[in-house]
Amino acid sequence: MAEQLIITGTSKGEKYKELLPQLEALIGGESDLIANLANISAALRETMNFFWVGFYLVKGDELVLGPFQGPIACTRIRKGKGVCGTVWQEKKARIVPDVNEFPGHIACSTGSKSEIVLPALKNNEVAMVLDVDSDQLNDFDEVDAQYLEQLMRIIERSL
Repeated sequence: MAEQLIITGTSKGEKYKELLPQLEALIGGESDLIANLANISAALRETMNFFWVGFYLVKGDELVLGPFQGPIACTRIRKGKGVCGTVWQEKKARIVPDVNEFPGHIACSTGSKSEIVLPALKNNEVAMVLDVDSDQLNDFDEVDAQYLEQLMRIIERSL
């Protein structure tokens, strides 16, 4: 596959429907996880116009910043801390309509207003989380959750 996305849809759902097979094809021929996560981050930000998209990888007792697109970010997050650490601890996705109302939110960027975070599991343990931020309140919904969950299952197959 060429390193170019072809997205013609205009709705959020249409964009995801076109993007996911292209991402699957893009990472299907590459065995390096970091390279794949970097391309996924770039593709999500470019296609969906998100404020920040990135991965945090579980390393010991912390989430450590991995490939991302957007403003600089927090480098390390403890289990149970902030949205990402909570998703790691609970092993389930979270949609946060207003990050300022999330107890213990870690403000890596003041530009972030809402967030969705999803885990990727390996051997029933969280191996990483996908963190997507918006500079708009209440910007994520079940459409995002549905398609980003599908993306995490694609990523899990390469872990």
